Parts: sequence; structure tokens; C-alpha cells
Amino acid sequence: MSTRRNFLKQTSLATTGLMLSRKDWFKSRELIGLQLYTLRNEISKDLEGTIAKVAEIGYTSVEAFGYGNGKFFGKTPEEFAAIIKKNHLVSPSGHYMMISYLTKGDEEDLKKTVADAAIMGHEFIVVPFLFDNMRTSLDDYKKLAEKINKAAAEAKKSGLKLAYHNHNFEFKDWGEGKTGFEIFIKETDPSLVSFEMDIYWVTRAGLDPIQLIKENPGRIKMWHVKDMSGKEDPSYTTNGSQYFTEVGSGIINYKEIFKHKKESGMKYFFVEQDEVKLPVYESITKSLGYIKKNLLG
Repeated sequence: MSTRRNFLKQTSLATTGLMLSRKDWFKSRELIGLQLYTLRNEISKDLEGTIAKVAEIGYTSVEAFGYGNGKFFGKTPEEFAAIIKKNHLVSPSGHYMMISYLTKGDEEDLKKTVADAAIMGHEFIVVPFLFDNMRTSLDDYKKLAEKINKAAAEAKKSGLKLAYHNHNFEFKDWGEGKTGFEIFIKETDPSLVSFEMDIYWVTRAGLDPIQLIKENPGRIKMWHVKDMSGKEDPSYTTNGSQYFTEVGSGIINYKEIFKHKKESGMKYFFVEQDEVKLPVYESITKSLGYIKKNLLG
């Protein structure tokens, strides 16, 4: 839990931040992020109380999710951004599905998303997931890569950047070693499109996150940090039998991976755990403690 001293220090920095630009504000303190999807059940019951608890525990940034019909959890972008700011947090990134744009080419959907992401104060708009019917072939990935390039160009007009977040399906071998992830890497503009590497899902796909960084230096601007236990747990239900556990409690070698953050181009990272067995606030506190003690500096 945050000590009084840490709270006062954080509050002081937040006051200073009001006089800084967004980029300078991000640099004025060490950001330790949380993807809010981890707390989706709590948010559905008490949005403001949940955000306050995240700050109390000691996280300094959050990655947004839940955007739909121009709102986050029933709040306008202005209202949601105000809740985040009130708790002295920043939100450098947000997940936006953009289904209508990606499936139908709906330009209004894209423009509305970009406008609302700008209101949120994000630096990055992230495409977080592709439904099964959006990725039935390599040609689908090629068409999506073209749309992602166009979306990134639109985001740039508002001073934002675009990134794609992986799961494990992007690494499916469609024959001769060709994958959707490879299509995205090769056919998106590196000056416009970055990647948010979900380290758990890369590992779950049987790949080495460090090798992925080495193959794509500078393009992986954000990380999702979650760990994998050494054995399958069938009691997890959301994604079938998975291996989720708190950072530092599993088999992913985060100490080694964090040595490659500069090579990756990593600017921000976010703790995320799709499902937890501990009480959720205890879970994210445990991950935070490990990160502070072992991965920063």
C-alpha cells in the first residue's frame, strides 16, 4: 500500500505536472502502468472507487479499455479523463476496437475514436484484439495491415500514434512459416505503426519475447507484463485453461526481458492479468511489489 510519504510525494508531482506538457509530465516520474481490464469486474460496480484504489496501491499510469459508443463505462471521454486526473494518474494509451472501421471501412468510426483518444490525452491508440471472423487467412491480415496504416495516418493528424497488441493467434503458421504477425510487421509503416507486446501471449505461443525484440528493434513501444505459472489451471474460465499468475511468480524471466527495454523501444509497460486467483487488489499489489523491487532502475 502507498505510504503517507509516497502519497505526498505523488501529490506534489501531480501539482507540478499541471504546469508541464504531456510528454514532460510523463517524464517527471517513473510510470508503472496497469491495464484496467484486470479490474473490469470492480469497474462495473464502482468506476471512481476502483481508479482511486489503483492510485492508492501505487500505480502511476493506467491503460484504458471499455470504449464503446463514444463512452467509457457510461462516462464521456472528458468525464473519464477527469477521474484519472483527479487521482493523479496519467493514461498514455488506450485500447480501441474500431470494429466498424476495421471490418467495414467506416471512416466516421475511425475519426470519432481518434478524437476521443485525443480528449483522453493518450499518446497511443491501440488495436487490442481481432475476432475470429476478421482473421481467417493471411489475406485478411494484409487487408487489416492496410487499414491499420490508414488509421495510423489519421491518428498522426491529431498528434497520436497507433499500435497493435498481440495475443497468440497472430503467430499461427499459415504455411511455410508465414504468420499474421509477420504480415503486420512487414506491411505496416514503421514510422506510423508500433506494437504492444503482450509478453504472456508471446510466451504462450511458444516464442521468445527477447528474440522478438531482437528481430524488431525499436518497434515494440509498449509491453503487457503478466506472468505464466508452470502448470495449467483448468479453474480459469474466461479463456479456457490458462496459466495466469502475478508478475514474478511464474516462469517468464522478466529480469532478463527488462534488460532489453531500450532495444525494444519500450516507452510504457502495463501490468495485466486476465484472471486472478488471489483477491484482485492483492494480486496487482503483489505484481507491483515485484516490479519495484526487481525490474526498475
